[in-house]
Amino acid sequence: MNLQDFYQFLDDVVESNADADDLFASSYIRGFVSLHAAAFGDESQPLSQALASKVSEELVNAKNELTPQDQAIVAAYWQTLTPKFSA
Repeated sequence: MNLQDFYQFLDDVVESNADADDLFASSYIRGFVSLHAAAFGDESQPLSQALASKVSEELVNAKNELTPQDQAIVAAYWQTLTPKFSA
């Protein structure tokens, strides 16, 4: 899966009548991925473990931006996405 496919996956979540928690988490995480992806290549780049590690690190650093409940939602959703990132 490349970055463009990943963005399409997240867009599909929005279009699929997902619940509010999934919509929030997918949008929040997409922002972090978008912010850091440019350092790893363009939208055709494969999703890398290095990018996933950077996003994970930044999500931890930004946890004070969220309520504890939202932190849990984002962390759980991120765990479902990390397998999409290859070595």
